[in-house]
Amino acid sequence: MNPTYCIRAKVHGRVQGVAFRSYTRQAAVELGLSGWVRNCSDGTVEVLAEGERMIVEQFINWLHVGSPFSQVSKVEYNDQTATGEFDSFEIRFSG
Repeated sequence: MNPTYCIRAKVHGRVQGVAFRSYTRQAAVELGLSGWVRNCSDGTVEVLAEGERMIVEQFINWLHVGSPFSQVSKVEYNDQTATGEFDSFEIRFSG
């Protein structure tokens, strides 16, 4: 089994008020990832995702497209230390 990989991403564009968090959670759950997604006060959406590296990379590709009603202009992400603390993928309140 591949070691667990973790990223924290910030998604820019029209990503709030377009069901982006809900679609992001759905995509993460379908891929078997754990972590969270939340709106930020600056209009971006922040995501933390853990799972096998190849699956997380597929998820990053998904973030570049987003939900059907979103318009993603940029995705910034960086590697994080995987903690294994999440057993699901949840929508969090704004951060």
